[in-house]
Formats: sequence, structure tokens, C-alpha cells
Amino acid sequence: MGVMSDTWIRDMSLKHGMIEPFTDKQVREGTISYGVSSYGYDARCANEFKIFTNVDSAIVDPKNFANEGFVSRETDVCIIPPNSFVLARTVEYFRIPKDVLVICLGKSTYARCGIIVNVTPLEPEWEGHVTLEFSNTTPLPAKIYAGEGVAQFIFLKADSICETSYKDRAGKYQGQRGVTLPKL
Repeated sequence: MGVMSDTWIRDMSLKHGMIEPFTDKQVREGTISYGVSSYGYDARCANEFKIFTNVDSAIVDPKNFANEGFVSRETDVCIIPPNSFVLARTVEYFRIPKDVLVICLGKSTYARCGIIVNVTPLEPEWEGHVTLEFSNTTPLPAKIYAGEGVAQFIFLKADSICETSYKDRAGKYQGQRGVTLPKL
């Protein structure tokens, strides 16, 4: 299994629509960087946010998730309350090839501020907007910037094609658009 280069990521995105919209270079000046890098792609955060709030003393239950625990906002800057979290999504829509697994890591700019970005792996033949989870581990409010880089996606090409892909088993998050809450 090998890590795929900028040349492969560019080719797969421009010729096969793996990442749309696709930024063909690293955009850095005055922004948290995004776009293709040597061995990955730094995705951007869209301006759609679901901010967790516990006004109604909600219980977080992954088997019976209540939307009432969130406040939805469309904004260029999202404030995460102290010791809380926000769900967002990527600007980019991903279409993962059947022989590829994608690992995602949060950008160090956010990590150095106590903001953790979590994304589970993108499985073979999964497609959609990626739902991003931002955890503010600090006792202070924290900012997330829409339209700027938030996480790096690293593409790992398998030695052989899997027998059953995410699409083959009709995964519950297949084709998701917008911020997607947990499903059972």
C-alpha cells in the first residue's frame, strides 16, 4: 500500500472528479492553507455549522441522536463554546476509488490552538461531503474559519482491490451532502 503523490491526486481529481471543486496548488497567503500538497490534499471547511449546545440538558446518544442538541448557523466564522464541539462539512465533494483508503488528519494550526479535527477514514467507493468534527478542548471560545484549510486527506492505494466496498454494502453515509448527523 503506497501513499499517493500530488501528481496522482491532481490526475484523479481533474480527469475523474475525485475531488470537486479541486484546488491545484497550495493556497497559503493570509489563510490557513488548503489545496493539493506533496502527498495529500488540504480540504476546506464550508460555512455550514451545527454547534452543540446543552440548553435542554440533552444526552448525547449515538443510537438515538437528537438534533435538538444543535444550533445551525451559516457563517464565515464559527465560535465553538469552551469544552464543546461543532459539526461542519468540507467544501469539497469526494469520490474515492475502489482501490483507495483515505486517512484524514487535522491541521496543526488548529491543533496548536487546542482545536481537534476528527474525521473517520474515507472508505473505498465512498462519496460525499465529509462531515468534520471540531472539538474545542480549551476553557475559552475558539474560532473556525469557513473557506480555509482544516484537515489533510492522505490517499493510500491498496495492493489489490477490496472484495466489498462502501458503495457495495450501501453504507449509511453514502452520497451525503451538507452536515450529516449520526445515523444508526
